[in-house]
Amino acid sequence: MNNHDSANARVAYFSMEIALDPDIPTYSGGLGVLAGDMLRSAADLDVPLVGVTLAYRKGYFRQVLDTVGNQSESPVPWDPGTRLLEMMDGSASVIVEGRHVRVRAWRYWIKGAATHAVPVYLLDTDCPENTEWDRNLTASLYGGDAHYRLCQEVVLGIGGVKLLRRLGYKNLTAFHMNEGHASLLALALLEERLGDSNLGAATEADIREVRRRCVFTTHTPVPAGHDQFSRDLTKQVLGTELERILDVTHCCPESFLNMTYLGLRFSHYINGVAMHHGAISRDIFPLYPIRAITNGVHAATWISPAFQTLLDRHIPEWRRDNAYLRYVIGVPAEEIGTAHRLAKLALLEEITTRTGVVLDANMMTIGFARRAATYKRFEMLFSDQQRLRDIAEHAGPLQIIYAGKAHPQDEPGKDQIRRIFRHAAELNGPRLRIVYLEDYGMRWAQLLTSGADLWLNTPHKPYEASGTSGMKAAMNGVPSLSILDGWWIEGCLEGTTGWAIGKDGDAGESASDEAESLYAKLNDIATMFYQRPLAWQTVMRAAIAINGSFFHSNRMLSQYVANAYAQAEAPDVAAAVETH
Repeated sequence: MNNHDSANARVAYFSMEIALDPDIPTYSGGLGVLAGDMLRSAADLDVPLVGVTLAYRKGYFRQVLDTVGNQSESPVPWDPGTRLLEMMDGSASVIVEGRHVRVRAWRYWIKGAATHAVPVYLLDTDCPENTEWDRNLTASLYGGDAHYRLCQEVVLGIGGVKLLRRLGYKNLTAFHMNEGHASLLALALLEERLGDSNLGAATEADIREVRRRCVFTTHTPVPAGHDQFSRDLTKQVLGTELERILDVTHCCPESFLNMTYLGLRFSHYINGVAMHHGAISRDIFPLYPIRAITNGVHAATWISPAFQTLLDRHIPEWRRDNAYLRYVIGVPAEEIGTAHRLAKLALLEEITTRTGVVLDANMMTIGFARRAATYKRFEMLFSDQQRLRDIAEHAGPLQIIYAGKAHPQDEPGKDQIRRIFRHAAELNGPRLRIVYLEDYGMRWAQLLTSGADLWLNTPHKPYEASGTSGMKAAMNGVPSLSILDGWWIEGCLEGTTGWAIGKDGDAGESASDEAESLYAKLNDIATMFYQRPLAWQTVMRAAIAINGSFFHSNRMLSQYVANAYAQAEAPDVAAAVETH
């Protein structure tokens, strides 16, 4: 397909956030970036897919950090009319608390490597006929309270299905829910099937028919992380009729509407986002057949310009088929080092331009960037300051670059940022530098995952469902030093693609044991970096050839097509991937 039209679309991909472009603030972090990479791969592979999300006219938030690390937030206002096309021929109405709320859509095109493009519809309730409160339903990503959030999820799930129908998407055979935020789309499909009959008349056969068309991906490895709403709030927002179907579908355990249970109940294919995460999810939800499709990242988005030039020279096929990154193993290691040097200089120059901080391109630079949540353990590297000083003194000097936002209501997460600032004040010197970059987003991520020398990740096991920043780093020849959790269980070949902190497994290892492993490995890694540059470049090359050639979103999407979408009777989708 050269031009996507509604008659040809077969798969609808719903996500609460999608990272479309660095200048469109419709994402907060990993979930949205993953969704954007999924859609970029759909455009590359000519998959007949359409995306649905919300417009978020105030964005997520802009992070400002003061001199001691206190985070403040401000909106990131933008006007969809300056970047997107309003769909004048299509709008829908959803019922929220008994009111009719008008939902319109803006369209963004994701262009693929050749001629195909994937449309993404951003739903918007900022319409003159809506009340002021309803107009703000699509204003802020992850803003407000549970009431606001549930109303947003009505707009996304129910409003999204209705709008696609109004826009002519009549031949969709698969509806993919990227996390539980979109699970109400199943009720919209059930309403379509029942027609004038009320939802309370739904039979198991009706539910099976909806289930045949739905796919559900969970990204959360802990029960407490799943969206749930009280029964009273559910009745208030959805109304008695919609609420009644939740009894039939057993999605309200303990009088709460659990959006994950709703997605599970209505999906024929369910998956976690890494092999280990799939196993954990089966333990949490033992009644459901949960598989695993390990995440991947979009190579052309995340590989630095310097490495793209190198790859184009040696392996031009990589743009059409990311598996060709495997052949980087034949590229001279010195050329890998030269390309990385250019990416590192680009990072350090941008840091100087934006912060005034001047870093040394000859010093080993460690990157640590992710959402500032307590389970990410930002401080593990500083659990023994003297040990870190000794490594910098004897193995070689270190520069450590931190970045990441804490959710505005996450005080423990904000405190983590303040603590990094305190460690920086105590440790900064000629042989040890610590910098925290504010307002981390796609642009900083592109620079940091390609320009760091080593990627550090220290989450509490088993809370890292997947993690994709290390995948981006690997594609740029940046090896990881990471806890064995999420994707790194699959990606770590010790001393070849990077290094593991601690042992495999979920239990039986103390934080002090993990810290000891971290320091011992870091000492050896820094020694290699400074004393054995060819060995270091060989590890960089292997990270691309082994990890980069597998952990890409084209492979990920192909697995969804073969294992999830094709089962929903979408033969055109499978045929599209088979031709690439």
